[in-house]
Amino acid sequence: MNRKRRNVVFAVCFIVAGMTIATTLALKAFRENLLYFYSPSQVQAGKAPQSRPFRIGGLVEEKSVVRNPDNLTVQFVLTDTMQTVTVVYDGILPDLFREGKGVVANGKLRSDGVFEAFEVLAKHDENYMPPEVADALAAANKPITVNSVVKPE
Repeated sequence: MNRKRRNVVFAVCFIVAGMTIATTLALKAFRENLLYFYSPSQVQAGKAPQSRPFRIGGLVEEKSVVRNPDNLTVQFVLTDTMQTVTVVYDGILPDLFREGKGVVANGKLRSDGVFEAFEVLAKHDENYMPPEVADALAAANKPITVNSVVKPE
């Protein structure tokens, strides 16, 4: 093989190796940043990951919100009408956060079974519920009767 051909083969191999490494790193970063959604029933059944963040959604149970007067820590119970999960959040809740309304929380499950949220998202009007929450409630075989909630098409 002459020198020119060897340089071309070397360059092609170098480009292919570089693209392989770049693709592998991009896919790894993408996979690590995915947040899967779980309902309280799935969390209680042990289907949620213990070591990585995920989303949990449901309805905030009536009279379950406990606010710490000394700081911004809030504890509440999420339900899909079949199972419940206690959620602890340290921060300012959205203005639309209410008991009996649908929310989605991002965070991690602690070893004691409490979900430690780093973000809480609330619905944006009285006829909307996050699709994941509506699907989880429908899967629980319970009618959705909280403030005329409509499942989006």
